[in-house]
Amino acid sequence: MEIKKTAVGGVMSEGMFCDSRMLGWGSGSSGIAAQVPDSFEVGSAPPTSKPGAPPTASSESAIPAVEVKPLFEKKLTKEEKKKLAEERKAARKAAKEAKKAAES
Repeated sequence: MEIKKTAVGGVMSEGMFCDSRMLGWGSGSSGIAAQVPDSFEVGSAPPTSKPGAPPTASSESAIPAVEVKPLFEKKLTKEEKKKLAEERKAARKAAKEAKKAAES
């Protein structure tokens, strides 16, 4: 795994380390960086339980599942923005025509 300085959502980031308690796993030592397998894509939500740890009924019932959202949303490219604007315009036009047809 390589951690490097990069732009995330238009903001420079040098990476972030989280311990198991910050990720909501409930086990492990506080202050020791957690490791996830390379199969997890960068920026994706962390696993709901510690990878490689056998599931236990007590740990899952004690800690509720938490949905983790990324800090930054992906910025749209100019092409994506143009496409969205065209789709919105077409939808408004279709709604206006439907309203006009309903009035007639």
